[in-house]
Amino acid sequence: MKYKITIFFLIGIILYLIDIGLNSYDDKEIYISDQEIISLVTAWRSQVGRNPNDDEIARIISDLVDEEILYREALMLGLDKEDRIIKRRLAQKISFLKQETILKPPSDQELITYFNNNKDKYFVDSTYTFTHYFFSSENDSKENNSKERSENAIELILSENNFDSDPFFLGKSFDRVSLKNIDSYFGDDFSSSFKNIPINKWTGPIKSSFGYHIVYISNKNDGYYPDISKILNKVEIDLAQSKRDKAVEEFLNKVKSEYKVFINPNLQI
Repeated sequence: MKYKITIFFLIGIILYLIDIGLNSYDDKEIYISDQEIISLVTAWRSQVGRNPNDDEIARIISDLVDEEILYREALMLGLDKEDRIIKRRLAQKISFLKQETILKPPSDQELITYFNNNKDKYFVDSTYTFTHYFFSSENDSKENNSKERSENAIELILSENNFDSDPFFLGKSFDRVSLKNIDSYFGDDFSSSFKNIPINKWTGPIKSSFGYHIVYISNKNDGYYPDISKILNKVEIDLAQSKRDKAVEEFLNKVKSEYKVFINPNLQI
């Protein structure tokens, strides 16, 4: 099977070389490379789980030719000109091509330098384990004020007396939660008070986006910078992506000066 395909494409290449000498390139001529077919056959094999037979290979090639013809006909009709999806896909494709030039594995020194220059990216945030009581402000009134209820509750709990609180939709207890996640649960800046709250002591009231809370922090794990050996794989992935991004940026900077951009100065949006 491979022998037949090889002979077929050798004949095709010979005819192509003869034709180049006699005729100029025509948009109606389609030349399918060996790599294109091998790539499609490999993809087919991965999806189906076996090698395609001769008829299936012929169908793969036929579908590729059909796709190329439709693509060229679409280009001749100018269907690509205002299509944002096509433009985005082509932009992504050339970006990937430029990124693929970065294939050399990084040295240990490169990894260490990248890590040291981007340490904040790998900082592990402080985490808190805490319990809270919630006093909803949803139905606040003079007789039922959430702030006053929370102030009374802190006094009652310190004197070991009972009090009423409201259910909180995420629960009462939280284990090893970062400041960022605390804010996502309770609202912006709720965690700012945590930095000054003593361990193993009821504190409050603290205002959230939902009302007031009294909080008891039972444990705090301080934030830290991890040793590079613990996150070496992540650093290597991040460095590779950084190199890819830089390759695209350098390519854009190189060719951008060749373009002129025209924008309607009177456009109102």
